[in-house]
Amino acid sequence: MLSQLKCNSNILIKDVLVKLNENKRKFVICVDEFGCVVGVVTDGDIRRALLNNISIVDTIDKIYSTSFKYLNIESPFSEVCKLFRSSKVDFLPIVDKNRVLVNVLTKAQFHLALLENIDFDLRYDFFQLDGMTLEHEIYNRPWGFYKSTFLTTHAQAKIITVFPNSELSLQKHFKREEHWVILKGEGEAVLDETIIDIYPGKYIYIPKECKHQIINNSDENLIFSEVQLGGYFGEDDIIRYADKYGRNLKGENDEI
Repeated sequence: MLSQLKCNSNILIKDVLVKLNENKRKFVICVDEFGCVVGVVTDGDIRRALLNNISIVDTIDKIYSTSFKYLNIESPFSEVCKLFRSSKVDFLPIVDKNRVLVNVLTKAQFHLALLENIDFDLRYDFFQLDGMTLEHEIYNRPWGFYKSTFLTTHAQAKIITVFPNSELSLQKHFKREEHWVILKGEGEAVLDETIIDIYPGKYIYIPKECKHQIINNSDENLIFSEVQLGGYFGEDDIIRYADKYGRNLKGENDEI
């Protein structure tokens, strides 16, 4: 993958455009004949150059930037955090003491590595994280909607909004436990045979195989944070016992 992110400093702009299209990264790192980093170029740099009448058959050394941020292979964690706090820095070349390119780290890869609890090591193959999702979609349900804010192999966190006079199904899970914290609104939570009043700040623990339900019997949205811990977080890990909206009941897997 590293080879797709670097190019010789004297190749044609049109060839860099091909490489940008292949690597899907919107940047390449320019190196000299010794593999030392001499500049970086983004798709934005090329667009601006073309508007300024630079030709695609000109060499890339006419437009690459020599003013860029980078990391040394021994750079500390604090330096990486500091550099990525800049909205202008989306990737960082990683070089050895001779400024030879040895790795590349994107901001998204850095965040994913932290979420996955991967030990900090700038020699790590960050490209293996590329299939993972950092931003998750919003999913609507008959009772409201939810968005996953955190999803790794060991945990998932969601923000869940339940519309007025709506409720999740009475359900249980086999492969995960859940922890709820109410953020806004009021209602009721059902845990097996127990009914609990809920309100902002209320914490509820749902162990595996415990029947549970949350009910919004108010006239405003009920919002809560849900943290799941376990070995599997698929929406099919559910047995439903009662559902206001006529969805599948006991013995049939379905969404929440």
